[in-house]
Amino acid sequence: MDENHNRPLMPKGTAVWLIEHTSLTFEQIAEFCDLHPLEVQGIADGEVARGVIGEDPVKSKQLTKEEIARCEHDSNARLQLSEEAKRIIKARGKPVKAKYTPIARRQDKPDAIAWLLKNCPEMSDTQIAKLIGTTRNMIESIRSRTHWNMNNIKPKDPVLLGLCSQVELDKVHTIAKARAEAMASKERSELDKTIAELDL
Repeated sequence: MDENHNRPLMPKGTAVWLIEHTSLTFEQIAEFCDLHPLEVQGIADGEVARGVIGEDPVKSKQLTKEEIARCEHDSNARLQLSEEAKRIIKARGKPVKAKYTPIARRQDKPDAIAWLLKNCPEMSDTQIAKLIGTTRNMIESIRSRTHWNMNNIKPKDPVLLGLCSQVELDKVHTIAKARAEAMASKERSELDKTIAELDL
């Protein structure tokens, strides 16, 4: 379990951000994000993780500015997760299958929904509802900004909030993206067919 204490919670999103905002080497980013150096290079070249939004590891408290600077000045140094992030991961432990959320944490769900709508637009309301245990009405109220507490809702990673595991989030997001790509491909095929028929 300790081996997971030095991995970011959004590996590809974190890699995108580190590539765009730091001078860290591909090897440093790859090791921290648990990716292959060639995969990191592919992200930098725009061939991998297209559409993935950069996840600021400083803002999410996974890394400190000092830690990034330390490794930027020493290409042999390796990034270490912040102590706060390690505590969150350790406290979360194994993901529970039940979606019951203690009352004390239910107020986090709107923040998690806002984060998912922003960072995982391919996910359906049903997928979001099942992932963090909420309702479609709640999701729609946040999407349309009609939620009664909208002014106080701030997008926050549901993994950091402890509402789901990283494995669960990655699985649902991967399925959602694949479905979106399939739909887009189908629509393109139908459009091409229509254009061809019009030409006839």
